[in-house]
Amino acid sequence: QVQLVESGGGLVQAGGSLRISCAASGRTFSSYVMGWFRQAPGKEREFVAAISWSAGSTYYADSVKGRFTISRDNAKNTIYLQMNSLKPEDTAVYYCAADLGSMRLRTKVREYDYWGQGTQVTVSS
Repeated sequence: QVQLVESGGGLVQAGGSLRISCAASGRTFSSYVMGWFRQAPGKEREFVAAISWSAGSTYYADSVKGRFTISRDNAKNTIYLQMNSLKPEDTAVYYCAADLGSMRLRTKVREYDYWGQGTQVTVSS
């Protein structure tokens, strides 16, 4: 079992920055891939970014590439998403997720095994 708890969401103006975190507990955190997804009202949950267990590899959705950075601190069992140059279209509930089934950086919701409860990020124009 893996428990994931997101924090750090909030309201920010367009062009601003925000960092959200996800604390993990349960199985050995350092051994699996972690990802961030988001879901806007009326839309499907979509992939944002993923990071390998060693943090040596990352992968981003085109919509956030160059603006968002995913990172992890295995000593703290925590991953982060630094979001810069935020846009109103980034408004969504952001979820962290754990993929215990592969060492590849996967992007589909169904490929992730455990999910947090989400944290709201709102970007005002």
